[in-house]
Amino acid sequence: MLQFRFSTVLKELSQSNLKRPLTGISRNKSSSPNPSCFRTACPDARVFSKVKTFHAGVHRPLCASPWIRAFCTKTEGVIDATEQVKKDEDATTAKRRKAGILPSLEDLLFYTIAEGEETIPAHKFITALKATGLRTGDPRLKECMDMLKLTLQSTPDGVTLDKHLFKKCVQSNIVLLTQAFRKKFVIPDFPSFASHIDELYESAKDLNEGQVADYIPQLAKFSPDLWAVSLCTVDGQRHTVGDTKVPFCLQSCVKPLKYAIAVHDHGTEYVHRFIGKEPSGLRFNKLFLDEDDKPHNPMVNAGAIVCTSLIKQGAGNAEKFDYVMNFLQKMAGNEYVGFSNATFQSERETGDRNFAIGYYMKEKKCFPEGTDMTSILDFYFQLCSIEVTCESASVMAATLANGGFCPITGERVLSPEAVRDTLSLMHSCGMYDFSGQFAFHVGLPAKSGVSGGILLVVPNVMGIVCWSPPLDKLGNSVRGIQFCTDLVSVFNFHNYDNLRHFAKKLDPRREGGDQRQQNFGPMDYESLQQELALKDTLWKKVTPTESNDDSSTTVVYRMESVGERS
Repeated sequence: MLQFRFSTVLKELSQSNLKRPLTGISRNKSSSPNPSCFRTACPDARVFSKVKTFHAGVHRPLCASPWIRAFCTKTEGVIDATEQVKKDEDATTAKRRKAGILPSLEDLLFYTIAEGEETIPAHKFITALKATGLRTGDPRLKECMDMLKLTLQSTPDGVTLDKHLFKKCVQSNIVLLTQAFRKKFVIPDFPSFASHIDELYESAKDLNEGQVADYIPQLAKFSPDLWAVSLCTVDGQRHTVGDTKVPFCLQSCVKPLKYAIAVHDHGTEYVHRFIGKEPSGLRFNKLFLDEDDKPHNPMVNAGAIVCTSLIKQGAGNAEKFDYVMNFLQKMAGNEYVGFSNATFQSERETGDRNFAIGYYMKEKKCFPEGTDMTSILDFYFQLCSIEVTCESASVMAATLANGGFCPITGERVLSPEAVRDTLSLMHSCGMYDFSGQFAFHVGLPAKSGVSGGILLVVPNVMGIVCWSPPLDKLGNSVRGIQFCTDLVSVFNFHNYDNLRHFAKKLDPRREGGDQRQQNFGPMDYESLQQELALKDTLWKKVTPTESNDDSSTTVVYRMESVGERS
């Protein structure tokens, strides 16, 4: 039980009659995306009815702040500062925090993790952090992790942190950490959700059907036993299971990404002068155009080749390649994006069908004027040979889910228009000849590739990447299709699941799966009690004591759990 006394401080405030100027809270103001959501102070009137002292039979507010430390005092005769607070609420909050009366966000985070102890082992903090879904390698937490490492080197045991050292470590990232520990991320109960993902992974792992693609020799070298699933939410929560660090080539999974880049650079209208928007109903490498002599959509080979010709027109292939790689690295939050030269050479040596499509479209004048078709095909093969891991690709998918902002860096990479159009075409055309069935059964934007990858987007929630080389007869990963189907059978992620009335499925966006988070307002006294594990509390008169510094009687109150009263 945490206990505090500060009658001396209140006395000093009384004697000074609040003459000293008070300054408002400004910490992390620039970094907070929603100041009203992360304010450390609330109007004093909110708690006047919650916390009172009882002195000489008169009810008076104990403290003008909603955040009272666990052991407070009220000295008789102290001047009521309500008017001053109303005039300058933020100033009073800052002053009281400085005086030690009001816990800061850092204090509350320490109490939450410490669970009554005076120190926190560093591994306990890291474990609690990972339970929220955040990683210690998250770029947004770099300052915190660097300071933690430096601080532990200076501690006697190199393991534990007292409150002062803990606050020093977390203060630079306190807004993000507060969101995480208050369960304000899109998936509040992340450990439970991750356990469901693990179960779906294990279920699909037992499938032994399908064949590894062998028409590109380098792809045929992958083991059919490889199987990985990785996800990243729009808040940067991460979970991976399986062979998620093994690099593989994007192949057709790069098609929506380069289409997004083209729309980002040129706009929808320009791009679709050259490419259609309709599903083709034909094989992805079919030599066929629509009635306007345009490729049907950018998700089939013909459309992807034309889309490739729209990127950095007039530049050489080296400059174009660097440009796309830079985009993809930003989408991946600077995680692994590489290149397989062996796959590129293999693609080019066995690319007769794509050369035939290219020459056919050249005859039909499908390319922008002045395009070097053979050079574009080389660039096309290069982009198909870009390597990722499941983990880095899941951040790319999450960038699409997050409206073009990379979740782990906060950087805008793509325009909203580019993301919207990309997800629309992924939904209708992304899964080869299985696109209609996938849209019907899974109901989410996705793109598959012959390397065994499936890039799945749950808009405004997360990106998921599945990878397993064995393919079905339509060119989609057997295990990946099973995983996606099972995912929407458990969670209400299908685009047309009714979030209110579809009771048979879980909604991981709600804490506990069934109760949506509603309170995103100021962190007031009541919400802090509930969300920082100070539940069912009350203020109880402990004992009257004589203060050594004040001749008046001091009434002491402490905050205790309701469960402790019995």
